[in-house]
Amino acid sequence: MIGPDERTDQLKALQEEVEQLRHALGSHALVDQAIGVVITVGGLRPEQGWDVLRHISQHTNIKLREVARCLVEWPTRRRLPEVIRRALSAAVDDVRGRAKAAERQDVREVSSGLPG
Repeated sequence: MIGPDERTDQLKALQEEVEQLRHALGSHALVDQAIGVVITVGGLRPEQGWDVLRHISQHTNIKLREVARCLVEWPTRRRLPEVIRRALSAAVDDVRGRAKAAERQDVREVSSGLPG
């Protein structure tokens, strides 16, 4: 039989879990919206948008959620923090460069009939 203290502890644990799940869901939606901004601005594919977000976060030491928030608010605020703006430009250039290199490699493989 479960006592009142155990029920209180279980209820508290469940409430904390619900709050964590709500926060995670909100973060996921924010990141998805930021990917949309990045792929629109950079003319990229969705998977490249994720790479750009990760690159910005890692190279600026700003949490990914904060980077996403700034990017989502950018169109309405009409400003983007300078450090994120510079990192966005560098990340888009990097992702595009890697995509072009991969395309050239694919063309060489098709032309020669051999991988690598």
